Amino acid sequence: MSLSLAATTTAALPRANLLLAQMPASDRARWTEQLETVELLKGRVLFEAGSPATHVYFPIGAIVSLIHTTHSGASAQVAMIGSEGAVGLAAAMGGESPACRAVVQRAGLAHRLRVATVRDEFVRPGGAAPMLLRYVQSLLTQIAHTAVCNRHHSLERQLCRWLLLSLDRQHGHSELSVTQELISNLLGVRREGVTESAQRLQAAGLIRYSRGHIAVLDRPGLEARACECYALLKQDFQRLLPQDLDGVNAATSATTFAPVAVQA
Repeated sequence: MSLSLAATTTAALPRANLLLAQMPASDRARWTEQLETVELLKGRVLFEAGSPATHVYFPIGAIVSLIHTTHSGASAQVAMIGSEGAVGLAAAMGGESPACRAVVQRAGLAHRLRVATVRDEFVRPGGAAPMLLRYVQSLLTQIAHTAVCNRHHSLERQLCRWLLLSLDRQHGHSELSVTQELISNLLGVRREGVTESAQRLQAAGLIRYSRGHIAVLDRPGLEARACECYALLKQDFQRLLPQDLDGVNAATSATTFAPVAVQA
């Protein structure tokens, strides 16, 4: 599948992704020679469930949703990935074909490496494999919390969790460009339920929403309204990959690129 992408060769950009920033300098330098920096457009499919993945993506501004679809056609987001992580690592760990569809939720940049290059890291002595495995553990934790949250917590609390996780990946911005229809699809619920929950949050002065936009007015209030899943996810991530994201987010915000055509 051909994607509309753009590329740059700025060597400093790997630091704008948390995983790449945490790599030993020698390993990061080795990868930098093979990295492509690409622009991911909103709504683009990076790979389909069951189809071979050719690249591992390291977002530096983009947000990607992992979506699981049942045989009946019902679907829901099981995880979201931004500049803290990587998309497609399972293919590099022997899975070959991802179990979920990966769709760009927020347009932005990402680095990418061929799956074979990342796979080599898991057999290289002293390489980045331990760090990558810790990230995979944090991703599995996010998937597990999402499953429990969707089953046992109210839609309003789920919406608060989703908004907060999205904000964490938006590098300090307090406004989300997203429709209620998209949120309902990602949460796997009725749009009317999202509308009702958003109305209650707006009435409480926590958010302001208009068509295609949601602005968070009171983040502490939103965190207080969310279920415990959000705080637990943050704690677990900091335990596995302890690093303040402020520097990474600042690097991401300052990123520039030059348009070049790239094939997916």
